Amino acid sequence: MKNEYDIEKELDELIKIRTDFYNFLDENIPKDKIGATYDFSNNPTLDAKSVYSHFHKLDYQARKLRGFLVKAYNLKAK
Repeated sequence: MKNEYDIEKELDELIKIRTDFYNFLDENIPKDKIGATYDFSNNPTLDAKSVYSHFHKLDYQARKLRGFLVKAYNLKAK
């Protein structure tokens, strides 16, 4: 079982990967006039392979962390 320090490291990695994903979106999709949300009105095209790569890293880290938390807290996984 992972200790609290290991779980904290995995959470930090999840946040880093999430930030990388949003940075990718910020670099490739313009924001609306007030800068609050992504503006898809011009139908921006994203490289599907790059999007998948970012998503896969985020998903993998979330599933990895979920496993640690299920074991650490004796949870029932669904």
